[in-house]
Amino acid sequence: MTTSRRRQLRKTAVLALISAIALAAAPATAQVMVQCPPGPGVTCYHLSGGDGYITMADGRPMFMFGFSDLTAIPLAQAVGEGRMAANFPAPTIVADEGDEVYLTLTNVAMVVRPDLFDPHSIHWHGFPQQAPIFDGVPENSIAVNQGSSLTYYYQALDPGTYLWHCHVEATEHMQMGMLGNLYVRPRQNKLPNGTNLNGFIHATGFTYAYNDGDGSTFYDVDYPIQIGSFDSDFHDASEAIQPLPFALMRDNYPMLNGRGYPDTMEPGPLPAPAENGGKVSQRVSSLIAATFGEKVLLRISNLNVTRFYTLAVLGAPVKVVGLNARLLRGPTGRDLSYRTSSVTLGGGESIDLILDTNDLPGPGTYFLYTTHLNYLSNNDEDFGGMMTEIRVN
Repeated sequence: MTTSRRRQLRKTAVLALISAIALAAAPATAQVMVQCPPGPGVTCYHLSGGDGYITMADGRPMFMFGFSDLTAIPLAQAVGEGRMAANFPAPTIVADEGDEVYLTLTNVAMVVRPDLFDPHSIHWHGFPQQAPIFDGVPENSIAVNQGSSLTYYYQALDPGTYLWHCHVEATEHMQMGMLGNLYVRPRQNKLPNGTNLNGFIHATGFTYAYNDGDGSTFYDVDYPIQIGSFDSDFHDASEAIQPLPFALMRDNYPMLNGRGYPDTMEPGPLPAPAENGGKVSQRVSSLIAATFGEKVLLRISNLNVTRFYTLAVLGAPVKVVGLNARLLRGPTGRDLSYRTSSVTLGGGESIDLILDTNDLPGPGTYFLYTTHLNYLSNNDEDFGGMMTEIRVN
């Protein structure tokens, strides 16, 4: 190849790069489009990605990134409603086995940090059949730029407890709060009334964690519990446009479903932070309630990016029936479930526990809490952090 030809190729490459940078830096025009074909077995969500604030259990406002639910919002109002509306945890996604799930993400941009042009994505962690383009990993799929929408498509073929998060600049965006609960309910819930499950008689309205074939994962009420924690120095640095201390990351606000004790006791949404302009950002309660005699399914997931956590139930053992969205059964169908008083999860893991309230001494208040006693605090405030109540009536 001649020297002049090489120069021409280099010039062409440079011009292409400049054009790409110019296009990337061009202001985005809001284009909200939701795909949700009507029909049975179709589940649709419309979510936003942006920023906002939540309130820590010690009263401190915390800047964060996050998602909010726009499903019932008219499209013309979606961007306005989604801005400064980040939720922690993100809206819970629920589907039934066999559903076609259409999940639209609209990137409404950052209000507090308008200098950031971060795209966002949705990664359904642990989902085994997703098309690569809908996996949310930037290296091999699509991310959503500011002012744009993308509809992800999944067919929920495997029941269990999953988790979801933004996978763009994952360590930063997950630390900043772009994390949520997700679970798929099994087809066994919809069996005809009176179906014999190897001696267990199914009745209309019965619910199970998995397609167990014998009723062993039957439960009366279920609660998703997301383990998470924030590093206030990291969040403050992001808000103040300072270098982000990745290597020094140390979480000092441990939470369950985005709340530290005693906020975990509140049954409804927490009050909206003033910084959000009145938009509620902590909607998912951590309180667990049941009637004595009922079985409670705890869908626990850990989306923390810094450490493992251990949770324990004070006063009664629990039965572990599922791990990482898989029923605990051997290759020959052997039951591998077990009873324990505590479980340890790393980042990206989920576990399904059944608490039979008949194993408790009686009605009363019990606790789900971390055995890492230094995480029973809200930063410098003791007697808080990663703990919630189990109220048995």
